[in-house]
Amino acid sequence: MAAVPDKIQTWQMVQPTSKDRETGEVTQGKLEKTEVPVPELAPGDVLVEVAGCGVCHTDLGYFYDGVPTVSKPPLTLGHEISGTVVAGDESWMGKEVIIPAVMPCRKCMLCKTGRGNRCLAQKMPGNSLGLYGGFSSHIPVPSVDLCEIKDRGDIPLSHFAVVADAATTPYQAAKRADLQPGDNVVVVGITGGVGQYMGQTVKALGAKTVIGIARNQEKLDRALKFGADFCINSTDKDARAVSKEFRGYCKENGLPNTGWKIFEVTGVKPGQEIALALLGFTGKLIVVGFGLAKTEYGIGRLMAFDAEIIGTWGCLPEYYPIVLGMVLSGSINMEEFVEIRPMSTIADTFAEAHKTPPMKRIVLTPDF
Repeated sequence: MAAVPDKIQTWQMVQPTSKDRETGEVTQGKLEKTEVPVPELAPGDVLVEVAGCGVCHTDLGYFYDGVPTVSKPPLTLGHEISGTVVAGDESWMGKEVIIPAVMPCRKCMLCKTGRGNRCLAQKMPGNSLGLYGGFSSHIPVPSVDLCEIKDRGDIPLSHFAVVADAATTPYQAAKRADLQPGDNVVVVGITGGVGQYMGQTVKALGAKTVIGIARNQEKLDRALKFGADFCINSTDKDARAVSKEFRGYCKENGLPNTGWKIFEVTGVKPGQEIALALLGFTGKLIVVGFGLAKTEYGIGRLMAFDAEIIGTWGCLPEYYPIVLGMVLSGSINMEEFVEIRPMSTIADTFAEAHKTPPMKRIVLTPDF
């Protein structure tokens, strides 16, 4: 059992990147290595020694793009976390765990009616859990929603960080879509950090056809090995051109033009425009990716098409063991999509990932 420290070593976001509205002058964000006291743990709380924390597009949004955090800086980012319980609730001592990215209050009406993933009092590491986040040596969290990892074989504990969000968000999205065996699916952004698991998840849940859309051909080729049946490279193509290619593929392969379930994972305007162009009769568009762009759509089409647009947020902690089981059984491949780096590279890693989406989900491991 690891020793319980007096201090938590951490990389804090001291200030996010900002831009002066009048002058346009950009003030660069700042990450700083520091230490904070280990708080007194309340009944039911635990202290988790971090094994790994994934770098998510949401973290980059907080640091670079003006997306506000609930807890104001300075705070530590990072919400995809795996590790080992080293203090607190005795029933959890020594166990390897995944910390859910979204932890509901378990008391409100949303929680009581099965919508706790969007509980308004939820706690999210690296956003609304005070100053605590995953890019640290340790993190204090409630134990009630922890997902225990058992029999992980030779998969490093750090890899399981991506289950929190990258792999579970797609499962929640599939539940929101009421995905059924035999459904036909489109994943817009199938090559991204969440998209690569979206494709695998829907296929594992029984989707008949999975069409992936993205711009990186190397990643699209990889997607064909992990869930996708056909891919469309959207580079230099507008929504109409992609839609035409999609309709042509459906016609050539005897696929229906109704009932498609479309998962928009990019969160950017071009991706949203493609997804909306593909939404047809009795279809469903599930908005998985977050972005600040405004996208136009004639909502009267929803009536004419008898179609739906649905938002989805995070994942209920109750679903984590199911997704973990899919990973451990091999239904979802995780190892091919994870890159490990030391946490001391956080500034360079953020800058690199913000400039060019990485080939794999980057997980940072503590090296304080």
